[in-house]
Amino acid sequence: MFEFDPTRPKWHQIAEVVRARIASGEYPVRGLISEVKLEQEFGVSRVTVRKVTAALRDEGLIITTRGMGSFVTER
Repeated sequence: MFEFDPTRPKWHQIAEVVRARIASGEYPVRGLISEVKLEQEFGVSRVTVRKVTAALRDEGLIITTRGMGSFVTER
């Protein structure tokens, strides 16, 4: 289980992990970012994961298609 820093919001910490995975290629271009898997991996609620995906979308790292999910964009 991921150990969170209690002085920082969980969604910030999860977003950092996902950013690093995108940068390293662990999450490849056009690869699905599963909200359900992030919830399970980090033991957080869907609301928390949605904050992560919203932040990454605002940064242009992912794109979300309704009914399909969130995918890593080309840089």
